[in-house]
Amino acid sequence: MLKANQILVRCIALAACAASMAAISGCGQRGSLYLPNTPSAQERATLPESLGISSRSADTKPAPVVPLAPPPQDEAY
Repeated sequence: MLKANQILVRCIALAACAASMAAISGCGQRGSLYLPNTPSAQERATLPESLGISSRSADTKPAPVVPLAPPPQDEAY
């Protein structure tokens, strides 16, 4: 039978090997990334569409931009 220390050491070694293999393997993507421009790609949903976020309609106005107060001037120069 295996003792508790042997089981613990084997588990730690296995976890270390798994972590190092995961770090080495990466995602598997090869080559440079690009945005496809084929006709089939044009028909795919965009990220906001797939998340269900509706775009702003022409009737809505964006929120007004409120300028920030200038920082206080230190006269001790």
